[in-house]
Amino acid sequence: MKNNVSTFAKMKANGEKISMLTAYDYSTAKIMDNCVNGILVGDSLGNVMLGYEDTLSVTMEDMITFGSAVSRACKNAMVVVDMPFMSYEVSVEQAVMNAGRLMKEARANAVKLEGGVEMCDRIKAITNADIPVMAHIGMTPQSVNAFGGFKVQGKSIDGARKMVEDALAVEKAGAFAVVIECAPTELCEYITEKLTIPTIGIGAGNGTDGQILVYQDMLGLFSDYVPKFVKRYELLGDKMVDAFKQYDKEVKNGSFPDKDHSFAIDKEIIDELRKEEK
Repeated sequence: MKNNVSTFAKMKANGEKISMLTAYDYSTAKIMDNCVNGILVGDSLGNVMLGYEDTLSVTMEDMITFGSAVSRACKNAMVVVDMPFMSYEVSVEQAVMNAGRLMKEARANAVKLEGGVEMCDRIKAITNADIPVMAHIGMTPQSVNAFGGFKVQGKSIDGARKMVEDALAVEKAGAFAVVIECAPTELCEYITEKLTIPTIGIGAGNGTDGQILVYQDMLGLFSDYVPKFVKRYELLGDKMVDAFKQYDKEVKNGSFPDKDHSFAIDKEIIDELRKEEK
């Protein structure tokens, strides 16, 4: 049975950890589908797929293109698609319309948006339209300029209070889960204890109800920078380099393609063609 909002709620209630990864294309999502509970089509695609310095340039059209590719691959994992920068901030009506587009055109199972108290009217309106919302608090990448960079959040008493306030507010507004990014472990544990909805951590320690990572980070495919919270489970980037170089070598020395990777034709046909040339 496909993972859904109820699955996440039951896992929280039963004390089971929730696993999520990002994906942005059909082939990767198909491999990942039976491995994790949820797949996020994150606006992190701006960094790892499109080469932007941040996520701010990602468009609704980008999210629909990449999101629909992932959705077509997934039979088991719940697919959550990010609402990109300026797709929900302007008004409640804009937020609902764009969330609806992600559900209809990207075939998402839920949407994710960044922000706490200040975005609760959007969360409430979207959920009132029967669209599940995953909230996102702490270090929210779309606010990188307001934060003055990618910084750990909630380290001061005021910052910690704000994160607790945000978490409780998004729960009350109707979010079915909340991502907490780049915040102290003990604070995230405290927030997790106070909420009835699941918390999904990224750089938030192991006290949250679940975890999420960008798959290129955990497989060593993205080397522009490596956040402190990333564990590299494999160095596939290095293996890809080796494979690409081996391919280049075999093409140049003529050993690829060989007979096993080529198609044959009756020798008499070739002989006939040569006769016709004379």
